[in-house]
Amino acid sequence: MMPQMCEGRVVIVTGAGNGLGRAYALDLAAEGACVVVNDLGVGTHGESGATKGAAEKVVDEIRAAGGRAVANTDDVTDWEAGRRIVQCALDSFGGLDAVVNNAGFVRDRMFVSCTPDEWDAVLRVHLRGHFCTSRHAVDHWRARQKAGSPVDARIINTSSGAGLQGSVGQSAYSTAKAGIAALTLVQAAELARYGITANALAPNARTRMTETAFAAEMSRQEEGFDIYAPENTAPLVSWLCSAQSAEVTGQVFELKGGRIRLSQGWTDSPEIDKKARWSAAELGPIVRRLLDARAPAKPVYGTA
Repeated sequence: MMPQMCEGRVVIVTGAGNGLGRAYALDLAAEGACVVVNDLGVGTHGESGATKGAAEKVVDEIRAAGGRAVANTDDVTDWEAGRRIVQCALDSFGGLDAVVNNAGFVRDRMFVSCTPDEWDAVLRVHLRGHFCTSRHAVDHWRARQKAGSPVDARIINTSSGAGLQGSVGQSAYSTAKAGIAALTLVQAAELARYGITANALAPNARTRMTETAFAAEMSRQEEGFDIYAPENTAPLVSWLCSAQSAEVTGQVFELKGGRIRLSQGWTDSPEIDKKARWSAAELGPIVRRLLDARAPAKPVYGTA
């Protein structure tokens, strides 16, 4: 029998009642992790009670397969709830090694139609939702490190191709996911001293959120390899939560089926330096030269 990748590790997975989160929780448990299955039970647009009991169902699956898990239904956007989620792991399993921030929903809308309430709701669940639980987890890990105990901890965030290159009809969602990619870079830089790594995922998979916008493209395959199955992303999550990933931090992983790559993010292009102030009249030809010299950007989703 092969050794389990996450034996003895304790992992929180938010939004783990369905889709990608469920796949992560099941795979982590199969790899030996003790899992806190967090899910508030809301729908794809944040409607209350749409999937009540989802966390408990995933826990039942894990336990039926011989794994260890507990359900948690706290709201990841609530500061004190974030504390309770972390405490749930400590009380249930005696420790915490990783937080997988997966919870989120969409309010797809063209920018000209997006309302302030929709904008705020999407940014709250994704950005604040990535903050609250992780901040309390970091407080726990930092206290352990300062007390002289070894820390080998993980934060795994969820960005998106929409955040890395934009997506038509998803201005709020794209903004939030871009913020999460930047947050990951900052966390990696700041938290390394405490024994904490931070990485992000940009999965391309079939979930409740993609089934409406990309239903035809991401439909389930009857035969052969199911490229968009959420289970395809789960092994990377288990590896990132394991001790084996200790040297990897500050990365954004893009996945689709069996294809995996690292996002290069924003990077410098060729430049022109006049060694003096430009006049407005000079800048038209200069900008065109810069545009011609740089590598072409990936197109915004929905434009090609």
